Amino acid sequence: MKTIEFNNTLKKDYEDLYTCTKIRPDKLADVDSIVNKIVKEKARYQAVGEPLGIPWYVIGIIHNMECGQRFTQHLHNGDPLTGKTIKVPKGRPRIGQPPFSWEESATDALRCKNLDKVNDWSLTRILYELERYNGWGYRLYYSHVNSPYLWSCSNHYTKGKYIADNEWSETAVSQQIGAATLLQRLEERNEINSLSELAPVNKPFFTLNNEEAKPRVEDLQCFLNTFDEVTLVVDGIPGTNTSKAVKMIFGNYLSNNLE
Repeated sequence: MKTIEFNNTLKKDYEDLYTCTKIRPDKLADVDSIVNKIVKEKARYQAVGEPLGIPWYVIGIIHNMECGQRFTQHLHNGDPLTGKTIKVPKGRPRIGQPPFSWEESATDALRCKNLDKVNDWSLTRILYELERYNGWGYRLYYSHVNSPYLWSCSNHYTKGKYIADNEWSETAVSQQIGAATLLQRLEERNEINSLSELAPVNKPFFTLNNEEAKPRVEDLQCFLNTFDEVTLVVDGIPGTNTSKAVKMIFGNYLSNNLE
């Protein structure tokens, strides 16, 4: 499928829509229920996202959109972790054998979508990456319908959706809560910083330190231990062994590791 360039025209479109987004009152309780579940699993999303430089709530929203927040499914497309993915993208993760841990699969999915290469997590870029994760079919072929993957259960979506691969219906209505709808509710409830204040994320969260325990490192070590080739002592110290494990899984050492 063709791709869509992240440009100023697209940024303005996202900004204009998000600024005047209103959650449907009859769906607010459902939205809050999902937001509660996303926030509850914040530590798990952080453990996957921080080494990749991806905000935890972006992963949480994708997890809801693709898996209904079930930790027994691939983040790629909701296929079961008991095997490699069957639907597109097929045959993921390429490395390793099932059954996969959710963390192992989620890391592969996020890297497969190149989200680990994004260094701008401003509002418009978040919306762009969320829509890209689902695909550009709405914007390319049915531009009169705002993608329900983003805007369902808000004032920006009424009807029209893909009911199967390459099968379109003008009258079908998405029942899934949209990603932008969830994002706005997270912001409204102060679960995340105001998106207008978010700066590009370039600073590494974890830094090599062999002397003392640091926040969130135990979560990182537990996550790394889900990979068969890693066996770390969970002590919260971001030392050399932890840095080597990060290099093995993510391709780069912890910040300040000069090896």
